[in-house]
Amino acid sequence: MVVQDWARSSTVREALDYKKYSLSGTIEYMQPLKKRIDVLKVKVERAKEVLQFSALEGELAAADEQLSQPEIWNNPEFAQNLSKKAASLRQAIEPWQTLSVQLSDIAELMELGDDELLPEFETQITAMEQEFEARKTDLLFDGEYDNREAVVRITAGVGGLDAQDFAQMLERMYLRWAEKSDMKTTVIERSTNDEAGIKTSVFEVSGPFAYGRLRSENGVHRLVRLSPFNSDNLRQTSFALVEVLPKIDRPDEVELDQNDLKIDVYRSGGHGGQSVNTTDSAVRVTHLPTGLVVAIQNERSQIQNKETALNLLRSKLLAMQLEQHAGSIAELRAGESANWGSQIRNYVLHPYTLVKDARTKYEEKDAQKVLDGQLDGFMMAFLEQDS
Repeated sequence: MVVQDWARSSTVREALDYKKYSLSGTIEYMQPLKKRIDVLKVKVERAKEVLQFSALEGELAAADEQLSQPEIWNNPEFAQNLSKKAASLRQAIEPWQTLSVQLSDIAELMELGDDELLPEFETQITAMEQEFEARKTDLLFDGEYDNREAVVRITAGVGGLDAQDFAQMLERMYLRWAEKSDMKTTVIERSTNDEAGIKTSVFEVSGPFAYGRLRSENGVHRLVRLSPFNSDNLRQTSFALVEVLPKIDRPDEVELDQNDLKIDVYRSGGHGGQSVNTTDSAVRVTHLPTGLVVAIQNERSQIQNKETALNLLRSKLLAMQLEQHAGSIAELRAGESANWGSQIRNYVLHPYTLVKDARTKYEEKDAQKVLDGQLDGFMMAFLEQDS
């Protein structure tokens, strides 16, 4: 009996010693993982402070509250714009909310001290660290309007048909980029050429930090290639102007003095329905103090064209105000906006292929990939230099 009692107590002691050793080992391996979680939590909270996360959440809550009211749909255009804004805010907010919740959840699970889950914990923490590194680029968007929708206006410049074809190439490039970036685009105005290319193209881009990402593209773009429109197949240089504007959510954000505006109506030209081409529906608005001109003929209604032109003018004035660091529209200086000065980017397709940004010196040797929408490298280089 004594022998049996000794054996039993010996077995219990060994079991207790093993459990103590095992728990000690688990704690030893848990500590570095817990430290990684603590560090990541601090980084995420700091990032949310920089992003003014509480304000973004407040904007989203206010937008959702408005959208829940049935009467808001009495004004479909306002309701649709608000819905797009809410969707954009949600896309910017939810990844950070998800990351915060995941960090809290895994921290609670680790308190249970289950050593069998150690490999799973490490895998999940690594994935969250990678997610943070990917999301960290959001911190570069610190401009007041960076999380706005963007209005992109492309205009063919010097170079004849080559320039109009280049303008269409740029239009395709930005639409491809938007598609790859899960952003939505809406055409506002488009003027084509019967032979090739486009004269102008205006479209909206909506998604997280649409303006913040696209503002790097504002300026003159230059193309060098063998011209497909020249019978001698000579090398041709052509230019296109890309204007990137923050979209105005409400007209009162940029007050316009009616005395500063000259509004002309005229008959629309180019392609379109019968009533588009036979009525004075096109509208041209000139802002006299700055000389900015916006012309819209896309809609059949003169009223719709006038409203679109005024909204576009407000966006152009706001972009001009940001460029000049002016305190108000009244302080703007004429002629100092995106114009036909020196180019910001060169696209060389002959005798070699290279796309190079003149400001950041960032370059890509595969020009076709860039023209297919691979623009993130140029955008990030600009943002890092600008920060």
